Amino acid sequence: MSYVHHAQTFYGLPVLTVPPYTPATLLPDAASVAWRLEAGPYATDEDADVCWERFTGTVELEKVRALILGHGVYDLFDQALIDLSPRLTGLEALFLGDLEDEESMISSIHQSDLGPLLDAFPGLRELVIRGGDGLDFPVKGHPGLRALRVESGGLPPEAAAHIAAADLPALERLELWLGDDDYGGGTTVEQLAPLLAGEGKPALRHLGLQNSPLQDELAAAVASAPVVPRLTSLSLAMGTLSDEGAEALLGGQPLTHLTALDLSHHFLSNAMMLRIWTSLEPAGVRVNLRGRQEEDAEDEDDEEWGGGRYIAVGE
Repeated sequence: MSYVHHAQTFYGLPVLTVPPYTPATLLPDAASVAWRLEAGPYATDEDADVCWERFTGTVELEKVRALILGHGVYDLFDQALIDLSPRLTGLEALFLGDLEDEESMISSIHQSDLGPLLDAFPGLRELVIRGGDGLDFPVKGHPGLRALRVESGGLPPEAAAHIAAADLPALERLELWLGDDDYGGGTTVEQLAPLLAGEGKPALRHLGLQNSPLQDELAAAVASAPVVPRLTSLSLAMGTLSDEGAEALLGGQPLTHLTALDLSHHFLSNAMMLRIWTSLEPAGVRVNLRGRQEEDAEDEDDEEWGGGRYIAVGE
């Protein structure tokens, strides 16, 4: 299953890649689509500066609600995008780094400190980041952000800790792909403590702690985490969840108030899958148990390689 692909819709809008050499009169209403900018050999062979100038010169920027920065232009936010904020007054959603595998390995997509970006766009409601290399997040947070997703093969632990501690009073959805130590990850349960305690995010309704080699430890922490009763959906997908973590999850606080529990890409036994299903499905919880993985027999005794288990997205 591919987890890394170009967005086809974003913020409830169809995605339109900014077409080359198209006059403004032939473009759709600026508020009706999510605009994707991309340049270079994997796109139109157009120079990034030309692409940027064409977008800023032909599109009614004040009406743009959603913007996606792809290959060749995704790192413009720390320069031109912030400078453009006085004109992008209606921007509500931003996706930085919309690249597929053939364009760049996710672990090679470089990001940086998001503090200046969030300060420049106080009206931002949804933020998606692909790539964790160099990423950081200001502890002070953002007053209006409602959805935050970080897709990474290795989210820097300090960035994860800062997100966990950030004051995000409007945040309803949070999804973190924590990733592997080998690609810059290594977040511990302790670093996520403020998030699990429910601090700073009173509106949170969906939590995804995903793509982690410590999925069993995360499941055990979630089993008693104060944040869980306020959630309507929970994801522990894409990681190395085994029967040990599932046992802790089932033995902890009730999960029957959830509408959805995503455990896809897991290493559960058939017997444990049945237990989860019969415990939660009758209560109305939609449980996703797809993507059962088999442990690599060659690495079963090698703790350095996860004991034969692996996350969904790494390199």
